[in-house]
Amino acid sequence: MSSVLYVCVRPERSAADAEHRSFRRGLGVDSLDRVDLLHASLETVEWQQYDGFVIGGSPFNVTEADKSEAQLAVEHDLERIASRALDGAATALFTCYGIGVVTRMLGGEVTLAHPERVQAARIQLTDAGAADPLFGPLAPSLSVFTAHKESAAATPPGAVLLATREECPVQAYRAGDRLYAVQFHPEASPQDFADRMAVYRASGYFDPREYAHTEQTVLSASVDGDALLSGFPGLLGA
Repeated sequence: MSSVLYVCVRPERSAADAEHRSFRRGLGVDSLDRVDLLHASLETVEWQQYDGFVIGGSPFNVTEADKSEAQLAVEHDLERIASRALDGAATALFTCYGIGVVTRMLGGEVTLAHPERVQAARIQLTDAGAADPLFGPLAPSLSVFTAHKESAAATPPGAVLLATREECPVQAYRAGDRLYAVQFHPEASPQDFADRMAVYRASGYFDPREYAHTEQTVLSASVDGDALLSGFPGLLGA
């Protein structure tokens, strides 16, 4: 059994399959086990036997007022993974939508005040980030892809801010030693993100009238996500 489980929360199969491939490449592993929470609960896999979890993004938003039963079930399972990492029994990396789930679980506020469009953005590491085993090797900053409507209003209680950006102050934090949450998409290469744009063209992450220009900007970007993800397996069992 692989020691890392990719947790998918995307309804769109093409985007989910591509994200799975992206995480596998970024982690530098030949195979990566997977569970799709919109089609199966955590109980369908031996999830408590995994040392690590990487949680992908989703068009869901924590701030949605009228959530479907499927979204509520997804968030319940994500909180179970986060609790396991918070207890130190595994290491987990939550991305984009997942940072909202973790922030709320920790007693923090999720807000619509700091959206970021589809872009490559440079984020700055804090002193804690520079000392962190996952983020530290990339200090003092890294370039990442962003695309979201909601974010943490502030670092939630008990967490340590690792990376920030003026337009969206909470870019990454760690709770305890093994629970990581990031606002950005570390798994995506420029081509990955351009392909994802096609799936979410009408979802409000960018102006569809500027599709060609935004796509070209994405394809010409240089990002450090793979460098971040490649350090994740080294945290398992440490």
